[in-house]
Amino acid sequence: MIPLEDNAADVIGKAQRGLGISDSELAEKAGVTAQTIRKLREGDFEESALLNVAPVLGLDGRALCELAKGEWNPMKIESFDGLAQFNTDYNGMAVNAYLVWDPANRVAAAFDTGADSKEMIRFAKHHKLNVQLILLTHAHPDHVADLPCLREETGADVFTPAHEPVPGAEPVEEGKQFGLGNLKIDTRLTWGHSPGGMTYVVTGLARPIAVVGDSLFAASMGGGNVSYRDGLRNNLEKILTLPDETIICPGHGPMTTVAEEKRHSPFFAAKI
Repeated sequence: MIPLEDNAADVIGKAQRGLGISDSELAEKAGVTAQTIRKLREGDFEESALLNVAPVLGLDGRALCELAKGEWNPMKIESFDGLAQFNTDYNGMAVNAYLVWDPANRVAAAFDTGADSKEMIRFAKHHKLNVQLILLTHAHPDHVADLPCLREETGADVFTPAHEPVPGAEPVEEGKQFGLGNLKIDTRLTWGHSPGGMTYVVTGLARPIAVVGDSLFAASMGGGNVSYRDGLRNNLEKILTLPDETIICPGHGPMTTVAEEKRHSPFFAAKI
């Protein structure tokens, strides 16, 4: 199983940077020393300190301790006809891409390319899938690195979020719908990590699927490079309001579900 993208130290760091809270300010509000804050970010976890720091950062203390102790991983998503995940290495960083298809007529959509799309292309050919769409969640290099190859091999139409143009790709706005055989793909703007981060919600398979890019990870979320607060809000309002059984397909780390994130994410468990 693909390991979690972030640990408790990563979560604390993202929340602290996103809220613009200095070590000294965090220490004062949490009633701990600045040295304790530094130790937490270095991975030296003390439960009482975690529980003091969590509410200052708007995090759920129980979920943060659970993550720090390694007590939770998302349940393995059992494979089913219509969804495949591809995990490739981009300069030492593992990145995901996905294929989704209609089992009845074998038409497919690729979501991002990862560092190398060769395995995705081989899979599509082996399973006789006709890749008609390439849908980009955002334009960061690790997610679009092999777009020329994937486009050439499949001849698929390419779409990118309107706020993140990519050469040769058609811009897509929130609310656009795509048909893929008997499947429907809806678009939801979940920006915050990037200017136009897009979540694609697929219905018509055994379970609903949300391909979220770097908007959300298992027990974490993408850094709020553009707006941490808007990233939080968009994740809460546009991803975690989907049905509990929805499979979340993130840009990094393992797949998870809406139900698990509502209970186990330090960022969201206290807010739902």
